[in-house]
This record gives sequence, C-alpha cells and structure tokens, in this order.
Amino acid sequence: MKMSFSKTHKILLGLSAVSGVATFYCLNNQKNKAHASWTTSYSVSAFAKWDENWDHRSPKYTRNPKQITNEKDENLVNEERENLRPKFYRHLILIRHGQYNLQGETDRERILTKLGRLQAEYTGKRLKELNLPYTIMVKSTMARALETGSIISQSLPDLPVTECDLLREGAPIPPEPPLGRYKPEAYKFYQDGSRIEAAFRKYFHRADPTQTEDTYTVLVCHANVIRYFVCRALQFPAEAWLRLSLNHASITWITITPSGRCVLRALGDTGYMSPDIITST
Repeated sequence: MKMSFSKTHKILLGLSAVSGVATFYCLNNQKNKAHASWTTSYSVSAFAKWDENWDHRSPKYTRNPKQITNEKDENLVNEERENLRPKFYRHLILIRHGQYNLQGETDRERILTKLGRLQAEYTGKRLKELNLPYTIMVKSTMARALETGSIISQSLPDLPVTECDLLREGAPIPPEPPLGRYKPEAYKFYQDGSRIEAAFRKYFHRADPTQTEDTYTVLVCHANVIRYFVCRALQFPAEAWLRLSLNHASITWITITPSGRCVLRALGDTGYMSPDIITST
C-alpha cells in the first residue's frame, strides 16, 4: 500500500528533526574540539594545547589547592590571585644586527659592512617613525650587535641602553630537520643552549602585577637567538628554529598579554627598506 505524499513528507520531516537534534547534541558536546578544527576528526593535537603557566607567573597557580580548607580561605586566595593578575602588556621588539664582515677571525673584526650600517640606519628611522613609547634597548655584547644598536640610538637618542651577554649569538638546540652545512660541536648546543634559554626566561614573561603601563623593550641581537625566542614564545617545537629566516636589521615584534598569551605581530620585517639593500646572509 502506498503512503500519501503528505504522510511521507511528515515522516521525512520527523527524521530530519531527529537528525538535527542528534547533530546539535554531538556538536555541542564536543564544541571545544570542533572549534579547534572543522576539517579533521575534531581531535586536538597535544602540541596545540597552550600552557597558560609557561612563565610560572599565572595567578591561578599561586596557591596549592590543598591549602584551601574552607570558603573563607578560598575567598582570600581569589583576592590574592586578583592582586597578582597583570594589567598591562609587555612588547619585545627584536632587532637582528646588520650585515657584517664574515671574513673577520675575531669578534672585534666582525663589524658591520657599509651596507650593514645603512640597514641599521633604516631600522633606526623605522623605529622612530613607529613612535612607540620605548622603555629600554638591550644589546648583545658582540661587536655587530653593539654597532647596530649604536646606529639605532642615533634615531632614538633618549632611549636608555644597556648590554647583556646572554643575548650573544650561539647554537640554541639541534635543529629538526638537520641542515647539512650547519654542524656545531655537540658541546656548543649544551653550552649555548642553556645561556640562550636563560635569556628567554629573563626577557619573556608576562608583566609584573606592579607594572603601571605597557612596556616596549628593544633587544638587538642575532638571528639564531631571535628564531629560538619566537619558537619558544609561541610554544612551537624549539627544534624548528632553523626553519625561520630573518633579514639583516629586521624587526620581529612579540607581544605578551596580561593573561600570558604571546602574539607575533611581525617576523623579520624589512618592508621599510629599499629592496636593493635587503640581505639575509
């Protein structure tokens, strides 16, 4: 016996409704996973999970939950956490040194070339044009970084300047995949890696709760150091640092929000330079 069109139509509508409810339930039940990717099986990669306490300064972890014994204690802890919550941003503006003399045998001989000095001059003018309220400039103690910073200071004469050995060039961690011609001795990774990691921990962290305004720190250093910093700040595998490329005297800008999120605003920017002076090696 054939059903009428209207009856068939009602059945189909009913099935559609059931399907819609089921679909809504499934999506709502897994909304966190679904938001991560609409093109996969909604399974979030372990490498994609953000560690909110990466700098060990998250107010959420200021007190051991086992010490909370009653509602009064919990209220005090919540108040304490609020007092420890940063209110302002930290901006790290990373400048690679300009092109330098690769033929130099010692650091003193590895000074900027004429082109490298011109590149640093462009960068100094660019930073001035950005007109940001710079807080301080910190320079690596290697000759090419010191010279680059000094040229930039000509455009920012009122900006306080200091130096830091931790920012010196080095081999941060064995890269993946390996690069055939880049094969430092194993001890270099062991020695330089801890120093460069110490530099990251010194400069990369959310604002102190006592900070009363946004800060803008200019770090004049080296490609390997900056590339490692970028990977660490974004919580990418640190071994990926050699997959990034930076031009001489380029600007890389990372912002650390009060919640601890790290935002890459610029990577190796040299768009303000004349094309004929842009170099990377």
